[in-house]
Amino acid sequence: MTTSVAEAGQRLLQDDQPFDVAVLDGIVAAAYEPRHPERATANEILMKLREKPGCWQAADQIIEKSSLPQGRYFGLMALDDAINTRWKILPEGQRTGIKNFIVNKIISLSKDEESSMRERTMIHQMNKVLVSILKQEWPHNWPSFIGDICGASKNSEILCENNMHILRLLSEEVFDFSKDSMTTAKIRTLKESLNTEFAEIFKLCIFVLGASSRPQLISATLRTLKAFLSWIPLGYLFETDLIRTLIERFFAAAQFRNAALECLTEIASLADLEPKYDPKIIQLYVGVLQALGQVVPPNASLASAFEATGREADQTFVRRLALFFSGFFKAHLRLVETREQGPLLLDGLNYLVRISAVPDNEVFQICLDFWHAFAQDLYATETGRSAPRPGGYGNDDTFEPPVTSEGPGGVASRFGGRAPEGWPPADPRKQLFQHGGLLSQARLVMISRMAKPEEVLVVEDENGEIVRETFKDTEAIVQHKTMRETLVYLTHLNYDDTESIMLDKLALQVDGTEWSWANLNTLCWAVGSISGAMSEDEEKRFLVTVIKDLLGLCEVKRGKGNKACIASNIMYVVGQYPRFLRAHWKFLKTVVNKLFEFMHELHPGVQDMACDTFLKIAQKCKRKFVTQQPAEPRPFVQDLVAQLPQIISDLEPHQVHAFYEATATLLSDRGGHPSVGQQRPELLRRLMTLPNDAWARVTADAARDPSTLTRPETVRDVTKIVRTHARVCASCGPLYVTQLGGIYMDLLNVYRAYSRSISEAIAAHGDLATRHQDVRSMRAAKREILRLLSTFVEKCGEPEAPPRLVAESFVPPLLEPVLEDYAQAVPAARDSDALLLLATTIDKLRELVSEQVPRVLEAVFEPTLRMITTNFEDFPEHRLAFFKLLKATNTHCFAALFAIPPEHHKLVVDSVVWAFKHTERTVAETGLEILHELLLNVSQVPDAAKQPFYRAFVLPLIQDVLAVMTDRLHKSGFKMHATLLRHLFHLVEAGGGAGPPVV
Repeated sequence: MTTSVAEAGQRLLQDDQPFDVAVLDGIVAAAYEPRHPERATANEILMKLREKPGCWQAADQIIEKSSLPQGRYFGLMALDDAINTRWKILPEGQRTGIKNFIVNKIISLSKDEESSMRERTMIHQMNKVLVSILKQEWPHNWPSFIGDICGASKNSEILCENNMHILRLLSEEVFDFSKDSMTTAKIRTLKESLNTEFAEIFKLCIFVLGASSRPQLISATLRTLKAFLSWIPLGYLFETDLIRTLIERFFAAAQFRNAALECLTEIASLADLEPKYDPKIIQLYVGVLQALGQVVPPNASLASAFEATGREADQTFVRRLALFFSGFFKAHLRLVETREQGPLLLDGLNYLVRISAVPDNEVFQICLDFWHAFAQDLYATETGRSAPRPGGYGNDDTFEPPVTSEGPGGVASRFGGRAPEGWPPADPRKQLFQHGGLLSQARLVMISRMAKPEEVLVVEDENGEIVRETFKDTEAIVQHKTMRETLVYLTHLNYDDTESIMLDKLALQVDGTEWSWANLNTLCWAVGSISGAMSEDEEKRFLVTVIKDLLGLCEVKRGKGNKACIASNIMYVVGQYPRFLRAHWKFLKTVVNKLFEFMHELHPGVQDMACDTFLKIAQKCKRKFVTQQPAEPRPFVQDLVAQLPQIISDLEPHQVHAFYEATATLLSDRGGHPSVGQQRPELLRRLMTLPNDAWARVTADAARDPSTLTRPETVRDVTKIVRTHARVCASCGPLYVTQLGGIYMDLLNVYRAYSRSISEAIAAHGDLATRHQDVRSMRAAKREILRLLSTFVEKCGEPEAPPRLVAESFVPPLLEPVLEDYAQAVPAARDSDALLLLATTIDKLRELVSEQVPRVLEAVFEPTLRMITTNFEDFPEHRLAFFKLLKATNTHCFAALFAIPPEHHKLVVDSVVWAFKHTERTVAETGLEILHELLLNVSQVPDAAKQPFYRAFVLPLIQDVLAVMTDRLHKSGFKMHATLLRHLFHLVEAGGGAGPPVV
């Protein structure tokens, strides 16, 4: 009769039964067989078995007798767990037995070539277990380990190769991965021991490199040596023949070139060295450059390594070459920046330019980091000023060069190495790097590879609505920003060269030599990126030439796709130069009118481009539109509002929203023509005529027949109208109060109606109703209303919407429908946006709404806690919103927390504890911040109020903070854990003194 996996597992888990390795093999086989019916049961048994305290005692049997690699691996992991968690409490005899077993097993498996290859994975895992033992035993209880392993290595090349792996793992554990697994004192002891005994390891490495002819052993030795190079005493590097050996013997051999280059990169990147080592560092650079000339001739193509037929080893070589040059120049550029070494310096930088051009983004990113730092440093030392601020709406960030060591011109340099005798040179540094067109080549690389700027995607939301999402934190955006800054620095150093390269590349587009949509896009992104890097006259001349060429290109190219691509790039470029647009009203007006024409063009992407560009121009040039310009009868914004229905007639809803946002941005400017300033409310009313008329139709129909509100087409209309209002509110700010006042009560009534309809649907069909399309659509409309009101509260301010007016006139009517709906709805139908609205209201209006806070907390606390305390996964948006609300209340309306019934204080503290125990880092950090501020606030209230709070909560809080402080899931909050414990301990101490005790 066949025994089931569950029955076999029960036998293994019983302490009174002898351990049967064959049974374990059966369970392991089931766990690793994807189609086994009892696979889940087998995995659960293995987890329980591994957690069993005495499981490790059967590890030797499992490793010796198991017929499955996975079974032996299981035994090894059980042993590793015991070493990491129980080693200190094991008797001396058992510790010695484990140590000897692992050592002997590694030696036996490494006895010959066949065995070591067959058991390679097992040996690697055993090496890790041995390193775990070393972290516990070495150096105090195993002082001879380094001598033993070095001595044994000379007896067998195969054993020596594995010993190199062990030494590398030990170095990585101590110097790279020790922070989270060992105490500071233990780490210091191990580092000191490795430093003290490194002479033997170094002798072994040099012996192997000089005497061995086994390629695998040499490769392993080079990899091990690389792990040591960042921390060993510098004498081993610069007072021995190591560097010469690496260059002459191993870099020259194709088989070991990559490993040798990795070691040389590690040495070349060492910064802040003593002056006596400067000649050696220069020799290293010169030696590598000379050897490289034999491997990669100056005219050889590096890009071929990344073609379809390229070898992986060649790609790795180019990647490591990029790391070598960028690491060396960042640490030691000044040492080779001399007349004597100048040609060799330029050779190295030219190699880096060629490497930058290879079609591999990882390699390019390595090079880009260097070019950014180099261009920034060269600009700062050349001009005696800190970094420039790029212009243009896409270039709003200020970037300043970090500084480390003194350079010329009174401005510090970020590059390492001491300036040699005779520094600064007679000619500016820039002249040195101009030789051979180096900076020009760097500019060409940046222009040819410019990354895509901020991306706006048109996507479909959960309700089938088309919405626009802007992605600002993608890898491509970060790369564009770095490239843009680099090109701005390089342009400041030579405007004419940048202009010449761009116009030459544009000419190749016009004559068709390099024509393609991708090439044109890349070039125009580069043109847009240097906005503000030229003088106004130079910028005018350059931009006029670019636009003229692009218009000419548009004339000669056939096909709507080509014309749309060129038109989009023209609009992108002109939008990137707001300074030029502000200085040339007629051109700006022409551009905007052309954009309005594009809004009727139905070719894919053109309307989106037109709306985007108009929005960006409106944000940067809004004063020009609300000011009466020469030869104009009135400010442009007045004509714009009058023509609005015709302009947007062919736009999709999401494009209409963008257009309204842009136009409202113009009305946010208060400093334009006096007539516009006085007419802003009237202009806003005219702007909102279409959505307001649609809203009036909806409310009129609802007054005659309330059921019309729940028709699908009406719900869609409401959603679009409210979304338009939200975009306008976000752009024009407090002025929007003149619009909200007219629709506010109707808005709340619609919210009530949808809440009621959703509740009725759920009552009739259960929670499943929340998935019905009509209910989802109504919930989407409710969310848009909540977001509109949240935006209004956030934007309120003087003079049109002072916070007191909002707190007294808008907030009280709002709370009843929102709080009632939230408290009564089933969890699946509650909107996290309601919590965000309440949090924004408290955060913005502060003490003005403090009287309303107890009512808010009463309505949302218990329902939300029941939703989020079941587990750590459900309702993630509600979690974040709830803790934002709690944080806002604690920060701005703390007195209101003590106004709620005392029994509800426990709910507050429990919710904070739940927050900082959360596995989501954002929630946990918010919880810690709330608790810290809560304790500080409580300390300010009278003794009569705070002592009951302390008696009830200080001891449980100490226990809860200690619990998260000592688990592995919340290491990121360690500093705040310590801060909280210090505060809580101080409370206990202070309470034990003259004052009444807190516990």
